[in-house]
Amino acid sequence: MSDTLYLSLWYPNLRLVELAGKLTSVLGAFAAYGGDATVYAATVWPIDWTETPIFQQVYGRGKPGAEPQLAVTEALESLHDDYAYEFQIGWSLWELEAGGELDARWVRAPRLVRVTGYGPLFDEGTYEADGHIRVDFGSDAPFLEEDLELDSVAARHVEENVRQLVEFTAAVEKASGATARLLWSELGESLAQRLAARLRGSN
Repeated sequence: MSDTLYLSLWYPNLRLVELAGKLTSVLGAFAAYGGDATVYAATVWPIDWTETPIFQQVYGRGKPGAEPQLAVTEALESLHDDYAYEFQIGWSLWELEAGGELDARWVRAPRLVRVTGYGPLFDEGTYEADGHIRVDFGSDAPFLEEDLELDSVAARHVEENVRQLVEFTAAVEKASGATARLLWSELGESLAQRLAARLRGSN
């Protein structure tokens, strides 16, 4: 059963004016780890997720897109304690192309990842649980492929996806100066434990 995978990042004594630099660092790290160099879209949410966005801008995938610093600067022009700043950026992983396992082939498939920076008062201080910055990777299926029989080819591609994820999380923690990070899922299950169990089952 697939689950949504998140990365939460926390920073000590983070002031709101410092959030822009942290977001720029996180978004800028994607290009070196299978992601786009430019931001697809930016949205600003006031108060909580039930409110209507006060800012939305779609820049486009790849080109033209927007450089991370430009997208962050535009979105954070209205800087408030109770706002959340969400950015979408492209990231590619190995996935089995649709069409059945017999004739299917592995391809680098693009997906949109959401990177959100939280003001301290947004949604009653959701940053305490979700991080000052949260990365929403979407479905964790490419890291487990639980619906497939893992032959040597499939196992290699899943392993490459996991390595890409691990290298990205380590790099983004260092680049943005995070003091704590947590890779987690909505169901609360450990990706590492599920992956270990998955690989044991394939042997």
